[in-house]
Amino acid sequence: MTLDAHTAVQIAAYLGAAVAMGMGAIGAASGEGYTASKATVAISRNSDVSGDIIKTMLVGQAISESASIFSLVIAILLLFMDIPAPTMLNAAALLGAGLCMGLGAIGSGIGAGFPAGKACEGLARQPQVTGRLTTNMLIGTAVCQTPAIFAMVVALMLMFKDPGTASTNPTWAALIGAGLSTGLAAIGSGYGGGLAAGASCEGVARNPDTTPNVTTTMLVGQAVSQTPSVFGLLVSFILIFKSYPPSPSLSAAAALFSAGLCTGFGGIGPGIGNGMVAEGAVRWVARNVEYAGDLMRVMLVGQAVSQSTAIYAMVVSLVLIFVI
Repeated sequence: MTLDAHTAVQIAAYLGAAVAMGMGAIGAASGEGYTASKATVAISRNSDVSGDIIKTMLVGQAISESASIFSLVIAILLLFMDIPAPTMLNAAALLGAGLCMGLGAIGSGIGAGFPAGKACEGLARQPQVTGRLTTNMLIGTAVCQTPAIFAMVVALMLMFKDPGTASTNPTWAALIGAGLSTGLAAIGSGYGGGLAAGASCEGVARNPDTTPNVTTTMLVGQAVSQTPSVFGLLVSFILIFKSYPPSPSLSAAAALFSAGLCTGFGGIGPGIGNGMVAEGAVRWVARNVEYAGDLMRVMLVGQAVSQSTAIYAMVVSLVLIFVI
């Protein structure tokens, strides 16, 4: 059977749609389940505020589900989009888009469940600070969605960018690598951001008077946790928009594909690690607010060291793109 460009594009679109929605469902469902489990625990502790707990649970679950909605949008576009003059590069781009969105939704979906679950538990402990807890939860879960948004942006770029006269080899590898770079890196950042946000909701419930300090520490910690996904986004942009000379060798394609893998995998650990550091700092700011400045400094130093490994991965990716 001959694999023409039209058939290849159809196959890539179907596979990409399946991966985008299939993987995209993993994180959202996990985050929603975590939120619901914490809500049941909270109601068992204080059934008098079960109504508020259920409302908070549903709002938190709705935000956790937004990552899977992004995946659904990309999947539908992949299934029904029409490419007038399909090429093999279009096929690679569509597959890369599906991988990017599917992987990119996992961490954000799971991470958004942490603050929602902790907010439900906090309501059972401090019903009088419902407003503060809800606001803190909304801020924390919104930041958790940032990596999924990065993934959706890259997926859309891959789907709608005109390959023009670009050479099939090695450009096909760059397009798939671009999807993997942002998609994989988003896993750690989304999950790590959720750890910090969950500790923040717990801290607000433990000591409502520390809310400003707790929220500030959470946002700084989340910002640093997002940087591995930013590195993944940067490498994806380079892979998508750089021009590559034609090459009959697969080694050039391997270098570009590996560049995406390197930054993608290299961003998972730092994203989670940075979130762990922020989680500890936020939790203890709520308990010892007088040491908030010291805890912030220690958090930033610890995150900087954890972040270094993501920088190493990005450097290797840039060498693979521009030197090899």
